[in-house]
Amino acid sequence: MSDFFAPHLLDLICLAISAGLFSFYHLYVRSKLKENPTYSLYGATTIARTAWVVNVMEEKNDILAVQTLRNSTMAATFLASTSILLAVGLLTLSGQADKLGETWHAMNIFGSRAESTITLKLLIILGNLFIAFFNFSFAIRLFMHVGFLINTPPEEGSYGASITFVAMELNKAGGHFHIGMRAYYFLVPLIFWLFSPLFMVAATVTLVILMSRIEKTPDLNCEYLETLFKNSCPLPPR
Repeated sequence: MSDFFAPHLLDLICLAISAGLFSFYHLYVRSKLKENPTYSLYGATTIARTAWVVNVMEEKNDILAVQTLRNSTMAATFLASTSILLAVGLLTLSGQADKLGETWHAMNIFGSRAESTITLKLLIILGNLFIAFFNFSFAIRLFMHVGFLINTPPEEGSYGASITFVAMELNKAGGHFHIGMRAYYFLVPLIFWLFSPLFMVAATVTLVILMSRIEKTPDLNCEYLETLFKNSCPLPPR
């Protein structure tokens, strides 16, 4: 067993570091969401989706529901199709791993240059793409279910026609879409891994920093609104 891991030791260590950093960031955000449900955009949109379902089912906004769910389904369909196309292209490249390895490893000073290492990298990237594909497929399935359920008149005591159940299904679809996008994001460090394991770690650190800045919801204050409303603050006092 040690003979198998020996040639890929540095690559596997860097993979564990990258996966650990990526996972630690999401665990940290998850812990913060327990304290503040609107800490990240994911938490804020989860609340917004629930409020949207309540509004649509109570106000009978059928056209709004169909259009919004159609847009979500189209986005998930495009991303699922893209992931499976990338997987097929990766399988095609796997047959030329020996030739591409010379180009990919031109800057690989410390990592393994063995052909088996390239195959291992391609398999892990392929697994990541399939994770994205299945999550986007599950999201499509749930979006379609919500399209039927949300047009059902809400009834008390009816589980399938309750607003709570529809909101749970929509948020579950959003959760699968969220995981699929995370698989897409982690694809960036994995691509850099083809060139060098150190590049993968650097790409992961950069990705985590960018996500932490982009996904955190801004604090509600008047600084932004004052620039639009000329020193007036329409926000209600806390």
